[in-house]
Amino acid sequence: MSETNSIHIEDLSEDAVRNLVGPGDRNLNALAESFGRQISYRDRTFFVKDCSEAEKTEIETVIHELCQLCMQGKSISEQDVSYACRLVGRNEDLDLNEIHSHIVGRTLAGKAIAPKTKGQYEFVKAMESKDIVFATGPAGTGKTFLAVIQAVTELKKGDVKRIVLTRPAVEAGENLGFLPGDLKEKVDPYLTPLYDALHDMLGAETTEKLVERGTIEIAPLAYMRGRTLDDSYVILDEAQNTTAAQMKMFLTRLGFHSHMIITGDVTQVDLNGRQESGLVQAVRILKNINDIAIMELTSDDVVRHPLVQKIIERYESVGKGSNEKSKD
Repeated sequence: MSETNSIHIEDLSEDAVRNLVGPGDRNLNALAESFGRQISYRDRTFFVKDCSEAEKTEIETVIHELCQLCMQGKSISEQDVSYACRLVGRNEDLDLNEIHSHIVGRTLAGKAIAPKTKGQYEFVKAMESKDIVFATGPAGTGKTFLAVIQAVTELKKGDVKRIVLTRPAVEAGENLGFLPGDLKEKVDPYLTPLYDALHDMLGAETTEKLVERGTIEIAPLAYMRGRTLDDSYVILDEAQNTTAAQMKMFLTRLGFHSHMIITGDVTQVDLNGRQESGLVQAVRILKNINDIAIMELTSDDVVRHPLVQKIIERYESVGKGSNEKSKD
């Protein structure tokens, strides 16, 4: 005989309830899918069909944590629900309110940008306290976006005088001369993710003006040679496609009062032949050095469509299986 457990909530406004349940019951459906149980909502009560007391306690914990976010005016997404469910399932503390309250910056429209996961939170804290930060992880974990937001915030505060954005143009072999246009036009196609974040923070017009003044500098990695970057916030994106020599060259450009953020996905190396990724080598060589933080984001930190996380996890499981077979 089936049994239905009820979880009652209080002190939420109607708007907060709608936020909690989600448009079209999306958040409610994400909660049900995460626990593999039928969950419905009516009159400030969640009804859970055929769950044990332990499961009810976990579901209640998730709902309580999400209610706290709602009461703080935070928007709840399917990703937030799924993430909270995974943490509870692993018996990890839920610190979502603290994480979501750590504002990195604000968009041009005034929207607050904050971490969404523990991994992102630790990444942001590292950027605030360390001179050099490496952040590796799959697509969708917010590495590049959060780095640019932090850079713009530092620029607005006057803590740095310019932002330098660079990435290795592997697809063009770092030989950009054959491409039409000036340097900026040659490099722009490789820096779209960085521009997207700049436009969110500053708007397209202001971004363009700052680029023209040199306050924001766009340059391929090959153009970093022979320079010292003082009073700068420097972001190297797609760093997995640097060679060991390029990475060493880049890191030794660090000047006084500057910060470097190096981001990349070590599973997406496009280098030819058997070259070791400069990012992989640097992470191995530079660990345990003060003022250098090495952060590893995972599929847990993906903040895109929920399917993106499932795709990444499936590929990771296949990759692990292949590695185990090769060892056999």
